[in-house]
Amino acid sequence: MPDYISVMRILIALAVLATPATAWEFTASPVCTVTHETPDGDLTLTYDPRQPEPYAIAVTSAVPWPNAPVFGMRFDGPRALTITTDRQTLDGQTLTVRDQGFGNVLNGLEFNETATALLGDIALPFPLDDAAPEIQRFRACLVTPIA
Repeated sequence: MPDYISVMRILIALAVLATPATAWEFTASPVCTVTHETPDGDLTLTYDPRQPEPYAIAVTSAVPWPNAPVFGMRFDGPRALTITTDRQTLDGQTLTVRDQGFGNVLNGLEFNETATALLGDIALPFPLDDAAPEIQRFRACLVTPIA
């Protein structure tokens, strides 16, 4: 019969394997995209130069977003800032903002420790561990034409 410590080690290993991945991931095809998934929500940043507003950030929450007039993104860390807009759209549990430029968003994601999406009484945090290399790849994609 296995001892208590061996059983606990096996259970911990299984729990770690069952935990969803929370890595930041960059892809360049078909458009420049950075994604990040957490148990509470997903963040997707895209750049598609074929669109009139080529930049988009989509934040999908595990709970429904409330109807509220202003969406904010707060970045906490060494280059902290909060940005707001009233140009968000809601589609189910996904909130999307499109724009012609995302310099503050890219800086916030690359140089801080946490990004928190804010709408009404919902505050959805995203840890920015390991985000910087993927944001740098995203920035490099912006200067390279995509097919």
